[in-house]
Amino acid sequence: MKRRVFALLAALSVAVGAAGLPAQSWAADESPDAMIKRLSEEVLTAIKADKAIQAGDTSRLLTLVDTKIMPNVDFQRMTAATVGPAWRQATPEQKKRLQDEFKTLLVRTYSGALAQVSDQSISMKPQRGAADDKEVVVRTEIRGRGDPIQLDYRLEKTPGDGAGWKIYNLNVLGVWLVETYRSQFQQEISNNGVDGLIAALEQRNKTNAGKKS
Repeated sequence: MKRRVFALLAALSVAVGAAGLPAQSWAADESPDAMIKRLSEEVLTAIKADKAIQAGDTSRLLTLVDTKIMPNVDFQRMTAATVGPAWRQATPEQKKRLQDEFKTLLVRTYSGALAQVSDQSISMKPQRGAADDKEVVVRTEIRGRGDPIQLDYRLEKTPGDGAGWKIYNLNVLGVWLVETYRSQFQQEISNNGVDGLIAALEQRNKTNAGKKS
């Protein structure tokens, strides 16, 4: 479990984005595996240099996610896939609250593992698929102390002026993040509806915040 927590935190850290580099400097035709490698190296370097984040400063981490996550992750798609069919019936306000609470849940749950980032590095596995694929899986390993940790990313190619690759799911040690939370969320929705899920996430986040205070 500890290895999975660290690996998922590392994945979320990559999703946060390249701290200090403006999005417009990235090549529009950058391959998905090259993007993951670049972000991994930049983010791990940034985390190692940030003593406040390593010490568990959740507010600093939340600010970093707020400012950097959106260029690199389709968080709406991730949340919608996790919520399941009920997402289509949710109001715009409910969708916004679900995204906000889910993001906070992920950050607060795994922020403590940031202190473990020390001598880890990312090893890329050979990329599979065709050059014109619109959805791909990039497979990596986190290497450092102990056995390598499997860490895979599902990405989609976004069209239009802001074309590029965005992450929408993470696989840690063989377990996909969306599928892991989907069963929990759908059980809550079945019992108490979308508002019940929002209330449960709010309470869980308050509890996690209290543990870190």
